[in-house]
Amino acid sequence: MEENSCPLNAPLSLYNIAIKQLSCNIGCENIFKNVYRDLPNHVLFDLYYQMYRDNLLSVLRKEFSNIEIFSRLLILPDRKVKLLQCFQSNCYNTNADLITSYANKCATIKATSSDKIIRDLIDTGLRLGAFFSESGWFVDSAQVLYEVELICTNNLHLPFAEYKLLDCYHRLLHVQAVYCKFDDANNTVKQVLQLITKLRQNDKCPNVAGLYTELSVLHFIRSEYDKAYHWGVKALEHVDSSLPPSVIIDVLRQASKACVVKRKFKKAYVLIRYAVNYTYEIFEDLHPKVADVLMDYGFYLLNSDSILSSVKVYEEALDIRKQIFHKDNLKIAEAHEDIAYAVYVNEYTSGRFCSARDHAEQAIQIMEALIPTDHLILASAKRVKALILEEIALDLPGVNSQSRDKMKILKEAEDLHLAALKISLNAFGEKNVQTAKHYGNLGRLYQSMTEYEKAERMHLRAISVKEELLGDQDYEVALSIGHLASLYNYHMEKYREAEKLYLRSIAISLKLFGESYSGLEYDYRGLVHAYTELNEIYRMIDYSNTLSNWMELREQIVRGEDFPIRNNNTERMSLKETLNKFFSMS
Repeated sequence: MEENSCPLNAPLSLYNIAIKQLSCNIGCENIFKNVYRDLPNHVLFDLYYQMYRDNLLSVLRKEFSNIEIFSRLLILPDRKVKLLQCFQSNCYNTNADLITSYANKCATIKATSSDKIIRDLIDTGLRLGAFFSESGWFVDSAQVLYEVELICTNNLHLPFAEYKLLDCYHRLLHVQAVYCKFDDANNTVKQVLQLITKLRQNDKCPNVAGLYTELSVLHFIRSEYDKAYHWGVKALEHVDSSLPPSVIIDVLRQASKACVVKRKFKKAYVLIRYAVNYTYEIFEDLHPKVADVLMDYGFYLLNSDSILSSVKVYEEALDIRKQIFHKDNLKIAEAHEDIAYAVYVNEYTSGRFCSARDHAEQAIQIMEALIPTDHLILASAKRVKALILEEIALDLPGVNSQSRDKMKILKEAEDLHLAALKISLNAFGEKNVQTAKHYGNLGRLYQSMTEYEKAERMHLRAISVKEELLGDQDYEVALSIGHLASLYNYHMEKYREAEKLYLRSIAISLKLFGESYSGLEYDYRGLVHAYTELNEIYRMIDYSNTLSNWMELREQIVRGEDFPIRNNNTERMSLKETLNKFFSMS
């Protein structure tokens, strides 16, 4: 029997019956016989998967804890999703066993070991580290990859060692970046750049598109958007069709995200649309890479003001991750958080925040079970929940501004915002976009709590930091300006100051998003209120008409909004055409 024959999901056959019977025998005897391990890799995995379906988890755990066995399963790309599904039933115990087992094998490597033994052990570690990373177990992934790094650096005399070390750094940098281990990531970056320089001096440097993408990811997470964009573009310059599909997809989707935060939406769209279509061509619908690219597509849609479409795409990504991963998984928590924020934005005017709150709370619950309470990842989820709670408090029916129920919810929101701010300050310091966002969020909250002077101080700090880091024409600056204008307009009776801020916010929004941008509504309404209070009737009427025209235009845009997840156009651009179009755009 060939290893790639008789897949388990084929119609009922003798093969399926045999696999099922073997699993039943194991269940009766509660032992896995050595002879079964001599089966070809694909057949052995199908047996393991049937055991998972038959709930033979204790036996399965013993098998998966054996690095010799598990390394055979890691080389089966067509079984990856099923491996993720059945492995996670035991992951919290099995991970540690596998790491120990791999470390013990690494310790047996001697100077007399053959090149093949060393290379195979490195490859096993790279696959295991990637498997843990893809599963959201970043700490476990890093532990394995540090072992790989040590083997490589101890065997640099071997012809393949430097290339394997570069591959290791690629994977390790990703883990360190997404898990916010910035000091460790900085050290890895130094090692990466030194190794690339060394290889280039010897005219043997491999393609570095994937590595440059991880540099972009690192700077993106640290809110260093200029650097994220720089490395994202450099990665694109090295992309070609000879790269593995997963690397091509990662390069395109990360470069798209970098374009989004630089407000280069047309360029972002070219990249993310190709990435989505290409991912569906390469991978089955139920695959982690499909969920990853949909998360980034949702990010593009949300930030480019296609809010309802973003919610639908995020929900599709969450559904895929739920089918692959255990419910207590950081990948699922991430999707819950992003949906929570998208739903919050989408329902901002309706007041229907129950779904958003539920997703935010699920995200926090999962994260608190998996990571330290002061982790930067958790700060973001707390911020989202606090925003939602504030709106829920403001929409409570039949309560005054100082009601007990309202103030209780607002106090909970304040605690969450302050906790998130503290984490951000510890991680980034004062001069960071994320820190500035927390200041702005506190400004809005203190306005809702009728603490207007505190609100003003928070808004001014947010504006100052954002202007210093992003310039005076950025979307984030416009957002904070609009919030300060609202404070002056509705609560502090500083109508002239509010007018200036509203006009400035409108100018930035029109420049970046156009006349149909959803955020313009609040600025237009604010100006109508300010001019009413100033008794400037003609200007009030003028902006009332502007608001009315905006509402008609916005209704048309929303009604006509159509961003399908898949593009069925058979004449889609090739990778080369996509890149040429990207680089030809201003």
